Amino acid sequence: MTLYQQTTALLEVCEGCLTRFFAMREQAAVPDFFTDVKPFADNWQPQVNDWAQAATAWLADHPQKYMHAVQIESAKEGLNQVIVQSFYKETSKKRFTDTVFAARYTLNSLQKLLEVQ
Repeated sequence: MTLYQQTTALLEVCEGCLTRFFAMREQAAVPDFFTDVKPFADNWQPQVNDWAQAATAWLADHPQKYMHAVQIESAKEGLNQVIVQSFYKETSKKRFTDTVFAARYTLNSLQKLLEVQ
């Protein structure tokens, strides 16, 4: 999978997490950690880490004026948090949405840079 495809997949995960978060809040549902949360997180966290490594390597080979490795690392941490927190209604709405929007901004910015290169 190319870096562009990885980035697109993670953008879709962001949208899915945002949708799930609001659905869980509306339903007041309590997920089962071992059947719902853990399998989803175990599937996506390695993919997020692989994306971060590939994006950091790409930035090292193609230095950018407005995109740096620290932003990739921040997006990685945010995505890993959002993947788990999207299942829980107790998560702070503002903090959750801010984290999703920050990760999405970095993903969109990287995607635009990849389109140009």
